[in-house]
Amino acid sequence: MSSSIALAIIISVISITFPALVHALDAQTVINSPLLTEKIGTNRTIKVDINGDGDFKSVQAAIDSVPEGNSQWVIIHLRKGVYREKVHIPKNKPYIFLRGNGRGRSAIVWAESSDENVASATFRIEAPNFIAFGISFKNEAPTGVAYTSQNQSVAAFVAADKVAFYHCAFYSTHNTLFDYKGRHYYDNCYIQGSIDFIFGRGRSIFHSCEIFVISDKRVKIHGSVTAQNRQSANENSGFVFIKGKVYGIGGVYLGRAKGAYSRVIFAKTYLSKTIVRKGWTNWSYDGTTENLHHAEFKCHGPGSKSEERAPWSKKLTEKEAAPFLTIDYIDGKEWLPVWL
Repeated sequence: MSSSIALAIIISVISITFPALVHALDAQTVINSPLLTEKIGTNRTIKVDINGDGDFKSVQAAIDSVPEGNSQWVIIHLRKGVYREKVHIPKNKPYIFLRGNGRGRSAIVWAESSDENVASATFRIEAPNFIAFGISFKNEAPTGVAYTSQNQSVAAFVAADKVAFYHCAFYSTHNTLFDYKGRHYYDNCYIQGSIDFIFGRGRSIFHSCEIFVISDKRVKIHGSVTAQNRQSANENSGFVFIKGKVYGIGGVYLGRAKGAYSRVIFAKTYLSKTIVRKGWTNWSYDGTTENLHHAEFKCHGPGSKSEERAPWSKKLTEKEAAPFLTIDYIDGKEWLPVWL
């Protein structure tokens, strides 16, 4: 028997015996642009070039050209450049793959702060079945420095089901990523902010993401990485961070309770000393903490070693963590093209 046949048999046996292992996040290969393009299986490409060498010079113009009720994947390719515009993908334009040339090369940038965080968003996605790869989304409003507005400045508003971001970046200070609702997957992304900078009530996995904390000089309280707003015990939502790292400047909480059922889990994540010893806070919520699900599992680094964690926070066991450490938490094998 050849070695290749033997290997195939072994893999087959493992797949049958331990299906969860084969489909675990740890087993997934690096996801790049060619793989995503192959998986969605389309030859429909709209080119956007800021210098006029494509079909459109504007990202929004390219999106507007996609027919309403679109039912087949279409690629909108953002060539290198900084596209200074607000971009909105409405509910009736699903199956868009927004493909950039890399988060350091293709960027959608705006500068706006508002009392209504959705209104401030540089990028809004409200259509299901959406993928973005290699793009930076940035809100440049100066809300994170002394003597400036304390309004929200959202970089991206994610308000649709079945949305995935690969190798993207999100830049702002206050309320950077509004992960509003739906099932979402963030892979190898960079997210920067100071106060509540990943917030909402999505059911989302952040896999191998880099979370960078910046100092906010307007406030005396510590900022927070997350502010998840699960609204009842029956609502299946929550943010799960697997691997990756949290680091930066100043002190920050892993999360604050935004409502009675807030659910956030950090698993196998590097936590730098920027994480304050208490770890979690309920400073803006004065109700019972018995239904909060703020938890850590096998995290490492100086920010993970505190014995002074908030009394309601949890250190999960293998069994307790298991349901959250698989792509099945967001039903990913049913809708993520890479897994189909």
